[in-house]
Amino acid sequence: MSVQTEVAAPASGPATGTTPTATTNASTSIWQQRAKAAALASVVPLALLLLWDVMVRWTGTRLIPPPSGVAIMMWDFAFGGIYDDAYSASLPIHFWKSVQRVYGGFFLAAATGIPLGLMLGRIPLLRAMLDPMLSLLRPVPVTAWLPLSMIFFGLGPKSAIFLVFLGAFYPILLNTVFGVKSVDARLFEAAEMLGCSGSQMFRAVVLPASLPSIFNGLRLGAAFAWILIVVGEMTGVPEGLGAVIMDGRTLSRTDLVITGMIVIGITGYLSDRILLSLSNYFLRWSPQHNA
Repeated sequence: MSVQTEVAAPASGPATGTTPTATTNASTSIWQQRAKAAALASVVPLALLLLWDVMVRWTGTRLIPPPSGVAIMMWDFAFGGIYDDAYSASLPIHFWKSVQRVYGGFFLAAATGIPLGLMLGRIPLLRAMLDPMLSLLRPVPVTAWLPLSMIFFGLGPKSAIFLVFLGAFYPILLNTVFGVKSVDARLFEAAEMLGCSGSQMFRAVVLPASLPSIFNGLRLGAAFAWILIVVGEMTGVPEGLGAVIMDGRTLSRTDLVITGMIVIGITGYLSDRILLSLSNYFLRWSPQHNA
């Protein structure tokens, strides 16, 4: 005598076992977390804006405009129609010129610093030859290179790109070297046991293990690139955010100086977020990175 049992299929719900309600709740939770993070991140900026406005009104100074004055300047700088001077509606051209110089120098620094850092981290002889010279040149301020850059490249954008390159090069190089030298020796032993050698060892072990440090170097390099664009555009270029800031200083236009600073800060922040997203994508396999 055989006993047959029947298992009733669920009347509703997807085959994966998740219900629409659970999916909706998860989506709502994600949006709540993002809203909470945005609210927390806005506390300090709003407090600084409030303090700025209060201090300007309390001191009665005319050297520094209130936040509302800077907001008006930013609107005119972007769209025009308020002051109708040389800087009205000029943001697109100044922004584009600075972006070209910043990322020209940054990508040149990355293309030079990452391969050189990988070689210095893996080849002791090359490190012994180049490390003393690099350590000697690294403390020299980028501003000290300003006269030489104008001699080497003349007045114009090439000098600005060279100075940005110098500022971004060392963070990228040093973090890459650190990442390669920090690779656990046991990883090399395990890879050798699996038959890895030569270039295969580099692709399978060295590069993946050093990627977190490389991305840290890229983020630092991008930040320094935007910091140094003001110095780079002191080389006689007529257009660019750094040139606008220098003009604002010369003309005692503090609102113009602060506007340029805000645009650089926002653009640098967005650049860092892009690099962070790339880091999260390429390091999604790493438990330590996702912890």
